[in-house]
Amino acid sequence: MPEQVTEREIANEQAFVDRVYERLEAATASAQAVADEGHGRARLGHQGGLVERDAMVYQAAKRMAALDAAREGLVFGRLDLRSREARYIGRIGLRDEKRESMLIDWRAPAAAVFYRATPQDPMGAVRRRVLRSLGDKVIGIEDDLLDPEHAPQDMPIIGDGALMAELTRARDRSMHSVVATIQREQDEAIRAPLRGVTAISGGPGTGKTVVALHRVAYLLHADRRRFESGGVLVVGPSTVFMHYIERVLPSLGETSVTLRSIGEVVDGVVARRHDAPDVAALKGSRRMLDVLRRTVRDAVPGAPDRFRAFYRDDVLTLDRSALARLRRRLLTHGSRRNLALPRVQQTLIDALWEQAQGERARARGSEEFARHLLGSDDFLDFAAAWWPPLEPASVLRWLADPDRLARNAGGLLDAAEREDLATSWAEHDRAEQDAWAIEDVPLIDELRYLLGDAPEQRQRYDPFGELADETVREVSTIDDRQLTTRGPTTRTEDDGYAHVLLDEAQDLSPMQWRMVARRGRYASWTIVGDAAQSSWPDPEQAAVARVEALRDKRVHSFHLSTNYRNSKEIFDFAATIVRKAVADPDLPEAVRETGEQPVHVAVSTGVEALRQSVTESSAELLASVEGTVGVVTTQARRGEVSSWLADTEPSRLSVLDGVGTKGLEFDGVLVVEPTEIAAESANGWRTLYVVLTRATRRVVTVSSDARWPP
Repeated sequence: MPEQVTEREIANEQAFVDRVYERLEAATASAQAVADEGHGRARLGHQGGLVERDAMVYQAAKRMAALDAAREGLVFGRLDLRSREARYIGRIGLRDEKRESMLIDWRAPAAAVFYRATPQDPMGAVRRRVLRSLGDKVIGIEDDLLDPEHAPQDMPIIGDGALMAELTRARDRSMHSVVATIQREQDEAIRAPLRGVTAISGGPGTGKTVVALHRVAYLLHADRRRFESGGVLVVGPSTVFMHYIERVLPSLGETSVTLRSIGEVVDGVVARRHDAPDVAALKGSRRMLDVLRRTVRDAVPGAPDRFRAFYRDDVLTLDRSALARLRRRLLTHGSRRNLALPRVQQTLIDALWEQAQGERARARGSEEFARHLLGSDDFLDFAAAWWPPLEPASVLRWLADPDRLARNAGGLLDAAEREDLATSWAEHDRAEQDAWAIEDVPLIDELRYLLGDAPEQRQRYDPFGELADETVREVSTIDDRQLTTRGPTTRTEDDGYAHVLLDEAQDLSPMQWRMVARRGRYASWTIVGDAAQSSWPDPEQAAVARVEALRDKRVHSFHLSTNYRNSKEIFDFAATIVRKAVADPDLPEAVRETGEQPVHVAVSTGVEALRQSVTESSAELLASVEGTVGVVTTQARRGEVSSWLADTEPSRLSVLDGVGTKGLEFDGVLVVEPTEIAAESANGWRTLYVVLTRATRRVVTVSSDARWPP
């Protein structure tokens, strides 16, 4: 295509884009005017004016945030139809001065043709055009001719394809929306039915995560009242991952979504480190549920085990065995510890009154006896110390005591397992900071439900039905960070979520499934995963937990089969690795070739040789790619390798362990001692497969093991 034709087409599209941005500015000014009018309502001098102000300012702030988020690449698509109509697709919908549709929101039904039309089924479209922009300036055009038979003779077709242009883009530290290059199989998952469970599977690089995030934006567009007021929770594998994806939804105009890593799901608890694989497997096992159920019925460490009082002619005593019987009585029929608090004093009084045999005591009656004890500081102090309100994290710390753990885990865990767990929690107690492991978080959540909240903190309902009157607390959202005005529809801590997006679902332990399920008992779900990438060692146990979590929800399954991330050279090598762990893995088809094979660097044994090779290989990788580089090693080596590269381009280079790479992508990946990563856990070869498939352009491995590459 002659260069002047391309320049002419870009100029024509720029003229339209300029008109759209003019309408965007007008819409922003209109929203600001509504906000100003809302502030004016506060001067009316009555409660109704304040209510109107809050509603108007809140809605205006939301609208302005959405308009501002859509500025980058506002117009990205054009469809030329057989009817000769040109239909423009954008991040949001806009109307012109006559209220005619000017720009169609990509989530609207009318935009579906843009993503689903193919040369085999053009769906009434002749040409699909993708506009590549920088800010508000069109810098390129990529066309697909869908229906040559109905194309006008003078219709220009420009470029080599938008998808391949996007695939070769250098990566940075954030995931970007793919709204302009969504493929048909991806669009079908995005526009799946609103209710039930949408399960998106597929191998590495198939776009599962970004498709799921676009689905959230679609849901909010399709039924905003339901999903915005009910709330949307997005759960991912790590804090690094959540930072990586946090720009996607705002770029699509959606800000009212809660983002939480799996270590931050429980309000007030932040965990960013993993336990060693063996300990993590223990804490995630369903056996821990029975251990915790026994623990919440145990005596409080350090609590008094004897009470003695004088009343009239009687000496009244409650010894250790009597107090144990009373504890069991208070916890009968599944009653929870904190919810029994209002009955504690009366239960103790009744037990002591049974011992009162003197005539003077009996003559005055039980009510006088109760008044006497309730006026006694000794009695009140004893009751408070014997049955204090309990915090879940404090109860979990009890299990750092090997004797207590042995008592509560008898018949469930063997001696070696108990020792590993007690050591893990003892190390936490000695830590300078409150550094819970990610695997501790679902245990803390489980204890919260087993204990119940103290009466003044009780919530409204329990999502499982087995534990009444509780729910989860709200956490910070994108909306909190971008909107300064909170309106009358803000969710409260007592509300459940309307939708839950769970990424890397194949990694969840049974205890983590229970934790996430509490947040989505009445929600619709989007679940993303790939069994071949699983780091959880017992898939059958996890499958049972998943079924229990989702209950009877209808499942709509979608499988993505094309690897858009990795070059064919990288993925072919990664496929040889995963076959060591999985007999018949789900392997997508890589669509891109670069001619660059993975590079394997052999080094002699010794820390200094490894350090030199890692630093040299990192520098070479950074010089050879434009975007980001991930250096991946074992959990045990991560701190050491980080120190070697502390001064190496922190804006472009990250040092991670294998599990920490979940969901991320880099232009180049350097793998340090890959066989050590494979040996680190029972699923080490799967983890190594994940690591290798993070790379879009280049893979380099550095190894002192003569058996590598296998």
